[in-house]
Amino acid sequence: MLIYKCKKRNLVKKSIAMFQEISEDKEKFAKFYEAFGKNIKLGIHEDSTNRNKLAKLLRYSSTKSGEEMTSLDDHVSRMKDDQAGIYYITGESKKAVEKSPFLERLKKKGYEVLFMTEPIDEYAVQQLKEFEGKKLVCATKEGLKMNDSEDEKKAFEEEKAKTEGLCKLIKEVLDSKVDKVVVSNRLESSPCASSPASTAGPRAWSRS
Repeated sequence: MLIYKCKKRNLVKKSIAMFQEISEDKEKFAKFYEAFGKNIKLGIHEDSTNRNKLAKLLRYSSTKSGEEMTSLDDHVSRMKDDQAGIYYITGESKKAVEKSPFLERLKKKGYEVLFMTEPIDEYAVQQLKEFEGKKLVCATKEGLKMNDSEDEKKAFEEEKAKTEGLCKLIKEVLDSKVDKVVVSNRLESSPCASSPASTAGPRAWSRS
């Protein structure tokens, strides 16, 4: 059994080294990742020993990557100084997530958001949690912090106070269809948005 474990460990080590070598050629790695990207993510979910090394091999589309995909290293190098963490959003496809209203304010502040569009992404990110000291933060998370200035915080609180009655009325009209209705400072052009379904039921968000 000990010999088997040693062989397995050496095989994994050599395989990762080979993957890293392939990643130096952008075109070759794109083909490799298309075929084996899901396996790398599975490795991140299951292999805590090599999780950080495998994370460097991840590639994602993003709000700033265009038709190409970006590595986490490149993403971190582009992060703004006031960015709280590595923002990401999950969904069924790139087309679906790039239209999400939850991206509006993040994009306005110049923050890049990664698109995670495979079911295994959610499992992998639960294990990875951070990269190079930067926490991975879900863009649809309630109470998302974006390092707003004191003036921005004050303006939002004032608008929030003004719309308490409206939120209460909307909740009464929608009744059991939503868990609650709140004002959000995360929307810009969209009048409202529903947060992802949860055990407590959907929440309706309105734009401030």
